[in-house]
Amino acid sequence: MTFNDPTSSIGTLAYEATIADLQAAMAAGTLTAEALTMACLERINALNRAGPCLNALIEVSPSALETAIALDAERDVRGPRSPLHGIPIVLKDNIDTLDDTATTAGSLALIGSRPAAEATVAARLRAAGAVLLGKANLSEWANFRSTSSSSGWSARGGQARNPYVLSRSPCGSSSGSAIAVAASMCVAAIGTETDGSISCPSAMCGVVGIKPTVGLTSRAGVIPISSTQDTVGPHARCVADAATVLGIIAGPDPHDPATTAAAGHVRPDYRTCLQADALRGARIGVLRSDRFAGFGRHVEQAFAAALTAMRDAGAHVVDPVTFPDELLAFNEAELTVLLYEFKATLNRYLASRVPDPQAATPAPRSLEELIAFNEQQAEHELRFFGQELLVQAAAVGDLDDPAYQQALAASRDATRQALDALLYEQQLDALVAPATGLAWPIDLIGGDRYPGGSSSLAARAGYPMVTVPAGMAFGLPIAINFIGTAWSEPMLIRLAYAFEQATKLRRPPVYRQWIVGDE
Repeated sequence: MTFNDPTSSIGTLAYEATIADLQAAMAAGTLTAEALTMACLERINALNRAGPCLNALIEVSPSALETAIALDAERDVRGPRSPLHGIPIVLKDNIDTLDDTATTAGSLALIGSRPAAEATVAARLRAAGAVLLGKANLSEWANFRSTSSSSGWSARGGQARNPYVLSRSPCGSSSGSAIAVAASMCVAAIGTETDGSISCPSAMCGVVGIKPTVGLTSRAGVIPISSTQDTVGPHARCVADAATVLGIIAGPDPHDPATTAAAGHVRPDYRTCLQADALRGARIGVLRSDRFAGFGRHVEQAFAAALTAMRDAGAHVVDPVTFPDELLAFNEAELTVLLYEFKATLNRYLASRVPDPQAATPAPRSLEELIAFNEQQAEHELRFFGQELLVQAAAVGDLDDPAYQQALAASRDATRQALDALLYEQQLDALVAPATGLAWPIDLIGGDRYPGGSSSLAARAGYPMVTVPAGMAFGLPIAINFIGTAWSEPMLIRLAYAFEQATKLRRPPVYRQWIVGDE
């Protein structure tokens, strides 16, 4: 079965258009933010809970259209505030807002409270004139709840579906953000990543994702997992749009001390990095490992073609480069870091929430209370899989525990040293690797059949990564990751943009129910 995409005159306004296209149309007077927002709302109505039932959005802001109308009036009088003036953007449901939408990490537990303040990234988008359209579905608690979860499922949002083949996983945890962008429910979206949560949904949903250096974008007001790995970044249908959004949300924030190092590294406008010839003369190292063997021959073929395209564009491809295998994938040291940091940061966050006096059940104010809430609401929260990671996190000690310090040295510090040494010794501008394998069938009972990915290297180091479409197989997207050292976003954006322009491999989704061979 293939779902017929809506093609009304309003619905097509937002379909696959870039931010630059939309701003040009608004400047010319042929498009308004009101009409653009209406187009997105129409597509949400047709695709989210109806039609293919993508379950990409948990809720839509009732005031989005009113905001768009006000921004049109402001444009007429004062001109646009920024490149995002009047542009509809969706936020992942772990990013706090003080508007008419909730922030719950997809969990029923947080319905009984509200954030104490708005997230810095949300405030920066509002100040730039973006229309915050609503909250995207996600893997509940950003996929840090169970060891056998189904990516894209939350108690509030249900199971999100891959827009290319609906029976396949969208990956997670920023699943809804990537789906919404792929399906043109919005122009761009904001996701978060601890390890793979921007990259993997981008890869499987055929969009661009930028996972910034930890500290380039603020985490203040974002429901946390890890103080050393969490980062906030954009999903978009092209590198130019992702770069535009990153330029708005990046920058130091006194509420997030990790951003102080960003002051000397932020480029106020990453659009200056959009250079189609940037691959000429670039030195790119190819990460190869047995850990990537599970990606399959179709991914291998697409990756080989991507390397050929880079060579044809003038890049010097160093193939292969060697890197310690134990640092390429999620491992015990990284898990230990996340368990300790999750307990510390989530307890602080939950204690900061403001109780809703009208709530029937008080919201949890600690990790222990969250575990108890899930047990009490097991019919809704635990019906498909458990909360093993929450329980493990509750059992660890404080951040001054030697076990945590040793794990952090083995995970973050060792990875940074090895990555920086490799880039320096080989004089490389970036590393490249397949992002992950093809999307696997959704299995709420058995959980994900995740084949692995190349995100853990950048995740543990806290370094940047850009995910770009690199082909298709069986109607499913394939992607590659460009990985660099700290604050190398300008270089990675240049390389990703040049690759995108040389190949133009992204294809819009077609909402098939099955592929040949699905069980």
